[in-house]
Amino acid sequence: MRSQALKQVADLDIRLLRVFKTVVEAGSFAGAESALGITPSAISVHMSDLEARLGMRLCQRGRAGFALTDQGREVLRATETLLAAVEDFRGEINQLHRSLRGDLNVGLINNLVTEPRMQVTSALEFISRQSSEVRINLSMNTPSEIELGLMDGRMHVGVLPWIASLSGLEYRALYDEQSLLYCSERHPLFANASQASQHDLQAAATVAPNYPMSQQATALHQGLHCTATASNREAIAFLILSGQYIGFLPSHYAAAWVDKGQMAVLMPERMHFSVQLAIATRKGRRENQLLELFLTALEAQAGER
Repeated sequence: MRSQALKQVADLDIRLLRVFKTVVEAGSFAGAESALGITPSAISVHMSDLEARLGMRLCQRGRAGFALTDQGREVLRATETLLAAVEDFRGEINQLHRSLRGDLNVGLINNLVTEPRMQVTSALEFISRQSSEVRINLSMNTPSEIELGLMDGRMHVGVLPWIASLSGLEYRALYDEQSLLYCSERHPLFANASQASQHDLQAAATVAPNYPMSQQATALHQGLHCTATASNREAIAFLILSGQYIGFLPSHYAAAWVDKGQMAVLMPERMHFSVQLAIATRKGRRENQLLELFLTALEAQAGER
């Protein structure tokens, strides 16, 4: 048989090499019949095709039995190396599908860490435990910054007040967050906070958020004497603790100061509002295994509660 160079290895060559390896392991064409699921005559055709492709005789077959040629033994060695490499490649690709790796970029409004319904915290814990190759990038942002980050792709997911819906984003309700009106121990209303009247509140300097609020929150602030603004809840807390202002804070965030006697609630039966917090993602986003697992973990936590 005339030698010729093998210009490329095609799928057909790999299939024929698998037949060749099976025949060698079985010791004959007939012995390989059950393993390959084809007749000995079909196996003979495949072997002849392979020898023609490679341009060399691989084995002797006939009355004397089946035996590899010297070239056949070298081809068998190369075949085992090739098929092992193919199997390694398959395994690595499958491992990519099974293993979590990459970045998850999360944007949160501030002061959610004191929320007793720890859905976000638990979901972050779950993701972190899945793989050492996962990197979580967490940033504290205003609601508008989170929406912008989601729209331009810098963030994968955000947690923010669901005041209005942007057409390019998808929202999933997380939980309601209640806010109450507070003063600090340095404020004149603190000593008789439980007896404070509507007139007392309207006369007190109040800090108002300068970010979008719900209609209910806006209406309550409009009935107060707002003389200061703040960009986030922590800034509101700073001004309340100064003793010069009253202001609304999430009840879970203010609880630590209330427990220490450093803040008091003012007219909770009337001065309160709730905001729906939501998980937001971009519509039409590319498939992201980390993000989908994070969202699934959040839903699981919500179901448990």
